[in-house]
Amino acid sequence: MSRNTASKAAILDILRQSTGALSHKEIMSQLDGLCDRVTVYRVLDRLLEEGHLHQVMDIDGTKRFASCTECEDDHHHNHVHFSCTQCETVTCLDDIQPRIQVPSGYLVKESVFTLSGHCPNCST
Repeated sequence: MSRNTASKAAILDILRQSTGALSHKEIMSQLDGLCDRVTVYRVLDRLLEEGHLHQVMDIDGTKRFASCTECEDDHHHNHVHFSCTQCETVTCLDDIQPRIQVPSGYLVKESVFTLSGHCPNCST
């Protein structure tokens, strides 16, 4: 059983309240000095291991983290992410389930789908 620290609780709260996936830098900016950057990395790793978060890379290769919302019993992240090229937000699109068929003999464990373009806020 892992410790439930103030840092862990604060980071999890930030991610649960976010409408999109956040980078380490974005999380740090919302913590107001509660902990250092190394602690944030460690907490994010722990939250990933515990199944509270998932990680996605944006189109620039930046790791972003989002709270798991539909993984309580069946931990999966096979959904589409949308990366806005204008405001640089990354949003999980849980309502879109891509379907890919792979050749015989391949066993897919996880997939990563990222679409890019303009989000609804930037399209207007």
